[in-house]
Amino acid sequence: MSIPKNDNLLTNKKSHMNKIRNKVQLIGNVGAKPNIEQTKNGHVYTKISLATNEFKYDADGVKSQHTLWHQVIAWNKLAKTVNQYVQKGQEICINGKLNHRTFEDLDGKKQYVTEVIADEVLFLKK
Repeated sequence: MSIPKNDNLLTNKKSHMNKIRNKVQLIGNVGAKPNIEQTKNGHVYTKISLATNEFKYDADGVKSQHTLWHQVIAWNKLAKTVNQYVQKGQEICINGKLNHRTFEDLDGKKQYVTEVIADEVLFLKK
């Protein structure tokens, strides 16, 4: 007896795996009120500076905090919503993907940027 191949199941699995390969979820506090900006092509975006905190204990049991800052970009309708409702210090959850890009600064030096492109922003606390 042979087991029938289920090509649809295999296709769905591949599709699902591709969706979660580059996935980021961050919960943190907003560092500054987001400002909406516009590209030359008319697309709107906003940048969110998001702080996440890690707490560690040393050998003596003393607790210390380490803060990481993340650059998050929201586009179009999401950018407008974030700009309207998000305030400095607010706790939010970001779902999105990592993006790496380069650009030349005014001195002609190549700069490297890693940022999170937001797909979803959840407002947790004000």
